[in-house]
Amino acid sequence: MYVNKNPYRLGSVYEMHESCTSCGVKYKMEPSFFFGAMYVSYALGTAFGVAGFIISFFVLKLSLEQTFFVIVGLLVGFMPIIMRMARNIWINFFIDFDPRSALVQPENERANGLQSGL
Repeated sequence: MYVNKNPYRLGSVYEMHESCTSCGVKYKMEPSFFFGAMYVSYALGTAFGVAGFIISFFVLKLSLEQTFFVIVGLLVGFMPIIMRMARNIWINFFIDFDPRSALVQPENERANGLQSGL
């Protein structure tokens, strides 16, 4: 889905292919489509923060100040992953995965004589 597989290359964290290489589905269906992913990102960030709080405060028995720094560190460290996960979840609200269509070669690859997966 993404041009660069490494989410920690921050300059290209949002660069996406135009369409799926397996089934040919177009990722950017309309301008500003992924603005809705901000809501998903908020929910994911909250889940990471709550998990960090529970683990650091109740399991590791850290102080509230230390727990705060653990939460901030988690959110900053996982920010690129959270952003990509939010986009993936958002697009899955609108596009259903069909395993049969993943086996079919996209039209543009057939025209170029390329094979999927190579």
